[in-house]
Amino acid sequence: MDNINYLIRKNILSLTPYSSARDEYKSNQGIFLDANENPYGNLNRYPDPYQWRLKQILSSQKKVGLENILIGNGSDEIIDLVQRVFCEPSADKIIICPPTYGMYKVYANINNLEIISIPLTEDFQLNTEAILMQKAKVLYLCSPNNPTGNALKNLEYIIEYFNGIVFLDEAYIDFSDQPSLVSKINQYPNLIVSQTFSKARGLAAVRVGIAYANEDIISVMNKVKPPYNVSQLNQEAAVKSMADEATFKSNVQLIKSERELLKESLLALEFVTKIYPSDANFLLVEMENATAIYNHLIEQQIITRNRSSVVQNTIRITIGTPRENQQLLYALQLITV
Repeated sequence: MDNINYLIRKNILSLTPYSSARDEYKSNQGIFLDANENPYGNLNRYPDPYQWRLKQILSSQKKVGLENILIGNGSDEIIDLVQRVFCEPSADKIIICPPTYGMYKVYANINNLEIISIPLTEDFQLNTEAILMQKAKVLYLCSPNNPTGNALKNLEYIIEYFNGIVFLDEAYIDFSDQPSLVSKINQYPNLIVSQTFSKARGLAAVRVGIAYANEDIISVMNKVKPPYNVSQLNQEAAVKSMADEATFKSNVQLIKSERELLKESLLALEFVTKIYPSDANFLLVEMENATAIYNHLIEQQIITRNRSSVVQNTIRITIGTPRENQQLLYALQLITV
């Protein structure tokens, strides 16, 4: 697929975006009397609408152009933007592959889009043939997948042959041995790779997401996004987090090692029947009476996620600090099923 313009909604292609004051004057030096800001205070100015400082760091780190990066108010904003750019309400379709991240479906319902659901196989892999037989504007894939934790296979094959936009959610990629596909965005014009500062960077409260894609896609998404979608405080927090790569890598490695230790300890519990392979910072654990155990943990003020509605008899457990993981195990060891 060499040209994705035919996939974009016609009204979006012809849209004249809002031009903010900061679009017209790029410098942060001067006397600003243009945006009706209060002249007093430390946070009185609107933030950089295109987050150039953060993009410059990401561009250098990921070896992609500035024109290939969009910063969102969390990945959720990016999920929504993609639907609003490419999908005509009441007319177009998206594909999801459950069990997967729930916001793809939520935004499709908000945007009044038809949802084609093609469940993962028994080993939580993609049903490649079924996906490629469907006609839809956007295919949402999550790898490593949430809530199952595993990396998906055959991604490049699907991207190459799917006649629409492939949105690849890599929120958990830093915990995986699977390489990111950010390096493939110029090879596949229909590919959008989403990443986030919420998980491996430990900035969930900051709400900063990233989309990597070819220049045409990023350009049209910039037309649709709100002009000041990421606050200055949040931009600065993201920039600061990238200045300390040693701590970042150390924390990721600690989470991965704790994941394996917790897995071994959980398997020793008699009511744990299975732990699914994980390339993420969580484990999907199958156990007897999962809902009762989930409720028992809540009584101990230990909050996990009951996923039994999507994968029978399962609880999703995020990897905590070593101490938190030990407290979890202690609470579980007191349970008699």
